[in-house]
Amino acid sequence: MEPTSDSFLEFAAMLGIAVGLGFIGRLLKQPLIVSFIIVGLVVGPHGLDLLRSVEKIHLLSEMGIAVLLFVVGLKLDVSLIRTSGKVALATGLGQVIFTSVFGYFICIAMGFESVTSIYIAVALTFSSTIIIVKLLSDKKEIQSLHGQISIGFLIVQDIVVILAMIVLSAMGTQSDYSVVEEIAWVIVKGVAMIVGVILLIRYVMPRLTSLMARTQELLVLFALAWAIALAAFSDYLGFSKEVGAFLGGISLASTSYREVISGRLVSLRDFLLLFFFIHLGSQVDLSLVGEQIVPALILSAFVLIGNPIIVMIILGIMGYRKRTGFLAGLNVAQISEFSLILAALGLSLGQIDEKTLGLITLVGLITIGISTYLINYSHQLFERVAPLLNIFERSNPYSEISDEEVVNNPFDVIIFGLGMYGNNIAKSLEAQGFRVFGVDFDPRNVKRWNRKGRTAQYGDADDPELMEILPGNTQCVISTLPDKAINLALIKYLRNIDYKGKIAVTSYYGRTAKELELAGADLILLPFVDASENIVGKLKSLRMRGRDS
Repeated sequence: MEPTSDSFLEFAAMLGIAVGLGFIGRLLKQPLIVSFIIVGLVVGPHGLDLLRSVEKIHLLSEMGIAVLLFVVGLKLDVSLIRTSGKVALATGLGQVIFTSVFGYFICIAMGFESVTSIYIAVALTFSSTIIIVKLLSDKKEIQSLHGQISIGFLIVQDIVVILAMIVLSAMGTQSDYSVVEEIAWVIVKGVAMIVGVILLIRYVMPRLTSLMARTQELLVLFALAWAIALAAFSDYLGFSKEVGAFLGGISLASTSYREVISGRLVSLRDFLLLFFFIHLGSQVDLSLVGEQIVPALILSAFVLIGNPIIVMIILGIMGYRKRTGFLAGLNVAQISEFSLILAALGLSLGQIDEKTLGLITLVGLITIGISTYLINYSHQLFERVAPLLNIFERSNPYSEISDEEVVNNPFDVIIFGLGMYGNNIAKSLEAQGFRVFGVDFDPRNVKRWNRKGRTAQYGDADDPELMEILPGNTQCVISTLPDKAINLALIKYLRNIDYKGKIAVTSYYGRTAKELELAGADLILLPFVDASENIVGKLKSLRMRGRDS
């Protein structure tokens, strides 16, 4: 019983340290991811050396990764995957080629050998699916256009890294045919796996989930088992666990139970991911930091600056606005956990040494730490650098802007936020004869409006340049978004451009309503208060009718 007791004590200490450092991080307004990586440094072999159950931590971290990608797959619209495939492929492959080629020459210039340079360059190529998806989920930007594009090119990168590992594993052999054969076999297995998932979506999952949904706990348990099973099967076939878990989520995304499943799994996902970040931090060898710091800083700067630039260039060429390119570009400003796996593979094959592994690990820690801040404050950063990014945008960014004829048509009202609340407001306005133009950052909501014969445009309410591509001379701008910061930014921008119409914004809390009113809003929409007053009015009407009878 003693080993079990020791493990329990170890986990208790680890969780206690995570709570403490996480709380300190929140007081200092630091991202939790950074705090949890520091926990790994503290409890790891180069810190307090508390970590003994390495295999258990690693297993929990892999389960967290599987659940994370499964939840992302649940929330994705299959039609969006089809429409974003072209840009995902171009961006993913373009960034991989750019980083590999330029990274190789940078390493050669710093005096590394050719094989070592190849490993480092390829390791710098791949961005962290886990970090990006977690941050986008926390910011509720998974469904945004730049979020969809990012998820797309991350999946492309995951596929490329599998092929890269096959090639690098065979670098010491004489037979090129064996490499080609291996790659062909991987492609065959990948196609078979995708076809299998498509068949499951069409014929199996709707009926199976209906049976499981008779007991909600069983439904959630089934979803979790399916996520882990498909991740394990994908790993067995030679793919990453991320790909399998992601496809598992997509296979359930078309069912009517996806919201229930994702809602129940979010807390479990966040708990399990804690162990991923702890495991990541514990792998850093602090004894190698001193001698590797200069090359690590040079390579980190290349990843933090070069990768976003190539993404902005590609998206600009493909007709996307500079804001979308910038926000998506920041998502590749770090290296992946796959980079560490790739380096460990090179070490096991005797093709690189421990110093190279330490260098790649240090670059990973630096880029993950800095990119966490870049992604968290991406919108504020864009406002500061927007004037410098015009070279990354076409004069007509056709992939985002509606036809000029449509945009120039007269509209009475612009509504930001096309969810249920915005949809109901639009219905009421249209019934009164008003012409409504919709704006939403979720491409799915925009498509739904367009299918109903309404006019809608993709965009973020806090984009300072958005109004330039929206209809002018409207009578009113309505924001159905409850986010105070977004509404304050929208009000400030409209007042700065001397907008003559009325501004109505939404707040769930009375204490923020006054602040929005002082900022210049003409009307504050309070959905819960308005609904309760309406209900009270109806109840009074019922009571009066009862007395009259």
